[in-house]
Amino acid sequence: RRCRLRVLDMTGLQDDDADRGPEGMSLWSGTVALAKACIEVSKHQSECLKRGSKRRKGPSGTSAAPQPLGVEVRADLFVNGTSFGVLRDALQTGAAGPLRLKCRDFHAEELSVAGTVSLLESLEPAGVRRVDLRFNNLGLAGLCAVLPHLARFTHLLSLKLPYSNVDVRRLPAGTDAGLRRLAAQLGGLPCLKELNLGSSRLSGKLRQLLGDLRAPLESLELAFCYLLPGDLAFLSQSLHAPALRKLDLSGHDFSENLFQPLRRLLEETSASLLHLDLMECRLTDARLEALLPALCRCSRLRCLGLFGNPLSTPGLKTLLRRTVVLPDLRLVVYPYPVDCYSPEPPRPPSASGRLFEDAVDEERFAAVSAELRRMLVSSGRADAVWTASLCRHGALDYFAL
Repeated sequence: RRCRLRVLDMTGLQDDDADRGPEGMSLWSGTVALAKACIEVSKHQSECLKRGSKRRKGPSGTSAAPQPLGVEVRADLFVNGTSFGVLRDALQTGAAGPLRLKCRDFHAEELSVAGTVSLLESLEPAGVRRVDLRFNNLGLAGLCAVLPHLARFTHLLSLKLPYSNVDVRRLPAGTDAGLRRLAAQLGGLPCLKELNLGSSRLSGKLRQLLGDLRAPLESLELAFCYLLPGDLAFLSQSLHAPALRKLDLSGHDFSENLFQPLRRLLEETSASLLHLDLMECRLTDARLEALLPALCRCSRLRCLGLFGNPLSTPGLKTLLRRTVVLPDLRLVVYPYPVDCYSPEPPRPPSASGRLFEDAVDEERFAAVSAELRRMLVSSGRADAVWTASLCRHGALDYFAL
């Protein structure tokens, strides 16, 4: 008859090293601690029930032990090969234990197909809104084995599959059976709004992969996917374009034949787009200026990621002057200007054209940063943040849009 805790909501704990003190917990360590607590509390309750049962046994030998009350613990879970065993045991124990884990966002790294399936099958389906399977090296066959087990999560909104080792070049000539299976499985997720296929080689196959989706996506991350002009043309004409709120096309070369398809895509997404990433896309001052008319049509844009592009200080100033008219643009992650690099960098740029932070002339860059800040203030946009740091960018999420 007393008030008892029924639900403990621990979702939303940040896994951000920049904001966490030395005494704080990462999402991984928090998951391990929570899993161990579930197991220990279950053991403790079992022991208490056994002792109570012995004391309460009457002449008939029957037990009059009270029915234990459980607490639903809602949490975001992050597991890898090191913590797989303890989380598996906690999920299996908790089904009938005093602490019942109910997952909202499930993140798994470096797990086998069998391990991934085991944990997905142990999760209570209600309440799961995101499944993030990254660095698992599943390949196309592994993804096709895992994705059918997501059908239980009828309210799944977000699916992240970056670094899954999918490469369409490895498909035998004329056989797309694996891609067709994957597309059908994606199409079987009726509530899906966010999809991340980053760092998969999908050249020429985007129409096939997204063609079975029942509803438009609102977030699509295709960084370093080796897309072709036809892929962007399909996306521009698809049901997804006018609904996209977040789009990541980082790692593509927009200095050549992808440039015009990109402009058309931005025009089609302009009414809805809030977050755009074009990092490490070889955008020069001239290319970015040519893109600005389409970019400035995105009147609701809040975040623009341009880190890693070879832009100069004059190019950044032009970008700032032209985009201050966008009322909601509050965060721009810009690259270190090419004119702020030391004459003799300690190491050369990579093949992707990336310029390294350790070659930056700090004094020159500080002066550029201060000048950009003064321009924002004088334009009445002191609320906007222009930064070359990726820390703020990493905290942005589809569910926060």
